[in-house]
Amino acid sequence: MGSAVPASQARRLCPEAVFIPPDFEAYRTHSNRFREVLLSITPLVEPVSLDEAFLDVGGATTLFGSPIAIGERIRDEVAREVGVTCSVGVASTKFVAKLASDGRKPDGLLHVPATETLRFLEPLPVGRLWGVGEKTRDLLARLAIRSIGDLGRTPAQILERLIGEAQARHLGELARGVDDREVVPYEPPKSIGHEETFERDLDDDVEVFRELLALSQRVGTRLRTDGYRARTVTLKARLSNFTTLTRSRTLPQATDVGADIHHLVRSLYQGLPGARRRIRLLGVQASGLHQAGVEQLGLLYEGMEGGQRWGEVERAVDRIERRFGRGAAGPASLLDGDRARMDPGFRRPQSPPYNRN
Repeated sequence: MGSAVPASQARRLCPEAVFIPPDFEAYRTHSNRFREVLLSITPLVEPVSLDEAFLDVGGATTLFGSPIAIGERIRDEVAREVGVTCSVGVASTKFVAKLASDGRKPDGLLHVPATETLRFLEPLPVGRLWGVGEKTRDLLARLAIRSIGDLGRTPAQILERLIGEAQARHLGELARGVDDREVVPYEPPKSIGHEETFERDLDDDVEVFRELLALSQRVGTRLRTDGYRARTVTLKARLSNFTTLTRSRTLPQATDVGADIHHLVRSLYQGLPGARRRIRLLGVQASGLHQAGVEQLGLLYEGMEGGQRWGEVERAVDRIERRFGRGAAGPASLLDGDRARMDPGFRRPQSPPYNRN
């Protein structure tokens, strides 16, 4: 099993494959539910990715039992609340717990007692050590160091001459089961954003504005889902020559509304230098986050009957999507968005996306 490859490389290697668009909102929703299960055990949860985390359960044993019992409880809760299986590693250090979890994928639990750490580590390939990539693995192979046990038995002076003092010390400690890193609890995000690289460069402003609308809607949805509002909006645009341009603007009032965000990034895009641009990538980011209050404030958009706020409209869309699924409702100009992403030759109808003018 190897690392993932870019979609462009995958298409070359397997041209007959069917490519399904990713659904990052669904991934995030399940990830949040997964994190809620973990936080019901202990507040000391350190997320590593959408589907992986470290827990310090030292303070939870009185309430929930032994670490092994807690691991089984987590597996049961994840299966029931999230609907997926998970693997759990129980150990005295983060590094060994990670290896133990990997050893029981996709649906199991492995406990490595502190007294058994070396016996567990020694037969594993040296490439399993954090910090050993392909280049380092090849260097170690010159000395017939192929397992973690081999590395642990190699004198430090020899390792230092081969891979340097700092890396030799780091790998030597891991090989002996030494890992003093603590679990760092979850920290609120500093920004929320989305970006997309296109199959073909965009040279039509109508298409660019529509893509900015889609990205802005996704950022607004995430802000509302996670309970944040943002003061600063940033546009990222990468041109066909790989030049990357960024522009930011700070709102007088924080927002969690995609229409507000879209109005700003559209304006920022129109202010970029050059008259005819070919766009390879677009990104929209919201920063300056703080917790949303009871009343969700949004900028008023002119022309809305009765002064109705776009925020109310988008929250209604949120409720529809929670009930009927993502994409059940949204701006009419995005109706063909998924089709266009699947078929780069598809040309959407030339109706402009909504704006405040």
